[in-house]
Amino acid sequence: MTDTLRNLASTIKARRTANPETSYVAQLNHRGLDKILSKVGEEATEVILAAKGPLDSPDQKAALVGEVADLWFHCLVLLERAEIDYNEVLQELERREGTSGIEEKRTRAPENH
Repeated sequence: MTDTLRNLASTIKARRTANPETSYVAQLNHRGLDKILSKVGEEATEVILAAKGPLDSPDQKAALVGEVADLWFHCLVLLERAEIDYNEVLQELERREGTSGIEEKRTRAPENH
């Protein structure tokens, strides 16, 4: 999994400044942060819609997997745009490992809930 994320993040970084006519990542970056944010929101909505389907259906499960992959991809584009290495997210998840989600949320500043 880490190799897949590392390879994808590397590709996104390399294509960020590529020709927007030949690279989707370059197109997104060329269109600006608001376009990237819009795509993240769109993909998050599509994840929700896919998850509301009958998840006992193999087709619906495949649709959900595909939408989550799209969301992760666009989140990686956003992280690259913000010059944040995806490993920082992995480190944050590792930091939270073994901590109750309720307890972790309680320790955050009020504006981050």
